[in-house]
Amino acid sequence: MKIAIGSDHAGYEYKTRIIQYLTEQGIEMKDFGTLSTDSVDFPDFAHPTAAAVENAEVDFGILICGSGQGVNMTANKHQGVRSALCWNTDIARLTRQHNNANIIALPARFVAYEYAIEMIEVFLKTPFEGGRHEKRVEKISCS
Repeated sequence: MKIAIGSDHAGYEYKTRIIQYLTEQGIEMKDFGTLSTDSVDFPDFAHPTAAAVENAEVDFGILICGSGQGVNMTANKHQGVRSALCWNTDIARLTRQHNNANIIALPARFVAYEYAIEMIEVFLKTPFEGGRHEKRVEKISCS
């Protein structure tokens, strides 16, 4: 499995720790930055992360900012990207099962790191159910 990851300054610490954790699990990571806690603009990192998912260069994406909202909104501008802002494991599970989400957006300022890891694990391990959900997912894209 290969995962793209990006964050702004508010998500930098989580991003660094998540990369280390997932790499230790044998997952290949593609880091789109940021590379420090210096203030930056989240779209500069969300767009390339989402593009990697959109272009099938990776299997999934992880985006992190303070609220999770900015990176989530940015990612969802890309056709073929279904980014979901998650704040608990039930949402992480359902967004994969019912929406076939391919990016998880996390709010670093509102969830503990350990819980962020739990959400990522649930997100990555949960398959899309398809079936009745398939036609709905096909209607999401504007193209």
